Amino acid sequence: MDLVLEAADRHLLTPYVYPAGWPEAEPCRQLLSLFVITNLGALALYLLFGTLSYYFIFDHELKKHPQFLENQVSREISYALRSLPWISVPTVALFFAEVRGYSKLYDNIEDSPYGWSGVFLSMLSFLFFTDMGIYWIHRGLHHKLFYKRFHKPHHLWKIATPFASHAFHPVDGFMQSLPYHIYPFLFPLHKVTYLGLYIFVNVWTISIHDGDYRVPRPLRHIINGSAHHTDHHLYFDYNYGQYFTLWDKIGGSYKSPTSFEGKGPHDYLRKLREK
Repeated sequence: MDLVLEAADRHLLTPYVYPAGWPEAEPCRQLLSLFVITNLGALALYLLFGTLSYYFIFDHELKKHPQFLENQVSREISYALRSLPWISVPTVALFFAEVRGYSKLYDNIEDSPYGWSGVFLSMLSFLFFTDMGIYWIHRGLHHKLFYKRFHKPHHLWKIATPFASHAFHPVDGFMQSLPYHIYPFLFPLHKVTYLGLYIFVNVWTISIHDGDYRVPRPLRHIINGSAHHTDHHLYFDYNYGQYFTLWDKIGGSYKSPTSFEGKGPHDYLRKLREK
C-alpha cells in the first residue's frame, strides 16, 4: 500500500491537500491518508466491477426468482456502502503496519529469494493460503455463536447479484479479508504483485455472486465459482471456499452445484414458465 500512498502524496496530497509543514512520513498523516485511499479504492472497485458485472454478466432473469427480494439491488448496495467504512478501520491499521515496514513486502525482483520464479510461486501460495484461511473463517462464521450476529446479514440475499459481494456485516467482511492482509506479514511478496492480487480477490468476490455458472467442464469440481457459491447462499452448510473446492472436500462440506445437475435457480424458473 506504500506505493499507492507515495503516488497519492506525490501527485495530490502534498501539493494540493496537506499543509506544507506536515511531513509525508508523519504517522497521523499516513493513517488519515490510508483511511481515505482505502475507502475510495474499495468504493471504486466495488461500484466499477459490480456495475460492469451486473449489466454485462449477471442474468437479469434471476430477478424473477421467488427468493429474489423486493428492491434487492438497492438494498445490497446500501448495505455494502454502510459497511465498507467500518471494514476499512482495522484494514487501515494493517496497511499502516505495512507502510511502516513491518511486513515482508519488497520492491525489486532482485529482493525475491528466487527471482521471477519466486514471484510466480508467491502468487500461487497467496491463493492457496488465503483460500484455506477464508474457508475456516467462513465456516467458523456459520457457527451458532457467530452466525446470527455477524454472517446472517450476508445470507439475506438468497439469489445474489454482484452487488451482494461486499454486502457484509463489518466484522464478517473484515474477518473474511484477514488472510489477504496476514499473508505479506508471514511470507515475502512483491509490492506490485500484492496490489494486483488485492484487486483480483475483490473482483473474484464479485464474480462468485454474478449468477454466471459457466465453468470449463474439467474444472467444474475444482474451481469454486458462482454455481458453488449460489448453493452456499441457498443451502448454507456447503461450499465455504473462495477459489477452489479443495478445502470443502477436505472438510466434508463440498456440494456439487445444483445448477450442474439441472436443479438450479435457472432450472426452477424454466419450470415455472412451463407451468
